Amino acid sequence: MNGLCYTSAGEGKASKPAPLRTSVHSSSGAQEEVPMKVAVIALLFAAPAFAQAPPAASTAACGPGNVSFRVKLDDSQHTPAQPDPGKAQVYFLQDAGTGMTLGYPTVKLAIDGTWVGANHGNSYFSVSVQPGEHHVCVMLQSSLVAQRVELAHFAAEADKVYYYRTRLIMSRSVELLELNSIDSDQGKYLIASFPLSISSPKK
Repeated sequence: MNGLCYTSAGEGKASKPAPLRTSVHSSSGAQEEVPMKVAVIALLFAAPAFAQAPPAASTAACGPGNVSFRVKLDDSQHTPAQPDPGKAQVYFLQDAGTGMTLGYPTVKLAIDGTWVGANHGNSYFSVSVQPGEHHVCVMLQSSLVAQRVELAHFAAEADKVYYYRTRLIMSRSVELLELNSIDSDQGKYLIASFPLSISSPKK
């Protein structure tokens, strides 16, 4: 038979073991005993609060948290930019999925720890990068719910063009931010459909 058996003197009957207790200090300095079960439950409920903060290394691709952008949209036609000699060109396109973008949040993007621009509603911009591995971060500039962060990395090759699409899926209090690499045909189609985003950091 497994487990410990406690007997009561004189009766020969098994009695239940006393609950484990732990001591805590009250604000007055006196020791108080608290059942161990309560302490464990409190610890379990507290654990998610510690897990919600991602380690700094995981968001190293993002820029400083206090940077925000003003965005102006240029509706004139634009010829897609070609890579500078020996470099790669990266397009970031925000697809709102609707033309009704009043109140739509601004999406800011960073490469290798530096914010490079922002999109608002249906819009796009591009940046030139050196060949090699790069890490991308996208965040909402403001959010009514918990902040969303999307990360990706890619190996840039000289004279190549890359296309990344961001989308925000909203349903009542739920926000889902997506960052995906897309085919060049889709990228060119969205560039022809969307205005150019001209963003500058707020001072």
